[in-house]
Amino acid sequence: MKADVIVGIQWGDEGKGKIVDMLAQKYDMVCRSQGGHNAGHTIWVDGVRYALQLIPSGILNKKAINIIGNGVVVSPLNIIKEMSQFDNLEGRLYISDKAHLNLPFHALIDQAKERLKGDKAIGTTGKGIGPTYAEKASRSGFRAGELLNPEKLCDAILDYFAQNKAIFDVLEIETPNKPELLSELEEYKSKLGSFIVNTTNMVWKALEDDKKVLLEGAQGTLLDIDHGTYPYVTSSSTVSAGACTGLGLNPKDIGEVIGIVKAYCTRVGNGPFPSEDFTEYGKTMGEVGKEFGTVTGRKRRCGWFDAVAVRYASRLNGCDKLALMKLDVLDNFDKIKVCVAYKYNGEIIDYMPSNMENVEAVYEEIAGWDSVVGVRKYDDLPENAKKYIAKIEEITNVKVGIISTSPERDDTIIRG
Repeated sequence: MKADVIVGIQWGDEGKGKIVDMLAQKYDMVCRSQGGHNAGHTIWVDGVRYALQLIPSGILNKKAINIIGNGVVVSPLNIIKEMSQFDNLEGRLYISDKAHLNLPFHALIDQAKERLKGDKAIGTTGKGIGPTYAEKASRSGFRAGELLNPEKLCDAILDYFAQNKAIFDVLEIETPNKPELLSELEEYKSKLGSFIVNTTNMVWKALEDDKKVLLEGAQGTLLDIDHGTYPYVTSSSTVSAGACTGLGLNPKDIGEVIGIVKAYCTRVGNGPFPSEDFTEYGKTMGEVGKEFGTVTGRKRRCGWFDAVAVRYASRLNGCDKLALMKLDVLDNFDKIKVCVAYKYNGEIIDYMPSNMENVEAVYEEIAGWDSVVGVRKYDDLPENAKKYIAKIEEITNVKVGIISTSPERDDTIIRG
């Protein structure tokens, strides 16, 4: 059996949570491969809103095993708080012993560095994700498995502070008090110890036993550390290949890749956004789409569907099909734009350049429609909505196989 992958194709916040939740009903195992509690998945089921940050979206399927992989950076404080929403997670949730720990001082480092950058700040969530991944890359980080020995981990953290005292002094971050730090780590162990295991072996065995496995990430392709709009990106690999390294799989283990896109486009924080709309259209997208961050509550920047960027991201991920989310947000627009090319240094180009500064969107317009809310059959969609979908398929070279017409799980069109 091969593992299927759900991947965000824009700047995150595409609606991966709803699709993973919907598909997870058919899977035996759902695995999170990267990111931290700086990203969230919002899921609506029977009118109830669930906001997940670290726990895989498959947690709402009581038959599914949920894995937090080695590529994730785990905040013990936040995962404990998130776990408290659910009754008994023993036997349903596991954390990789190789996942790196995002501890409270990482957030202090993150926030201090953003302040020092002033108006050149990237616009991070300040949750400590970047510093945690930086420590991982520099081989000075701390892993979840080390929580099983709090005394040893406590000494290691204090040694780290001693080695980097000059840096912490500049950032105005105090060295932790040893008794308080040890108490904190012991508390983490008592609540998380039984969930920390070798998840790589678990995923391998599931595939060997022909179990259905679904992989999900956080953020989106355009925030990928290598292939996104650097430096306005996240600190991990958000593409489908990153799902392999984040869980201990190889490319031959991957089955279907489903790319998630919004019917329009949003991004949080700073950085280039060629199709951003500053008119009433963009304002309406934000209001109707409730475009505020699941984790931070920050207002998202809104704009038109960027088919050039989606084609680029779909090729990077090897998408077999796209899931088009929030189509209903565009209801009652008199016209809808699609970015079909870029104007770059005086030329019209049909690709995404490495440097996105001075890129302008080139649009085509499609007439709007009345309403798609609650539509569950493709044939029942308004004709102009079908034309819009066809235009997206034409430019991206990927079929739109799933269409969401409301936040509810069942308001979804599955095309054969």
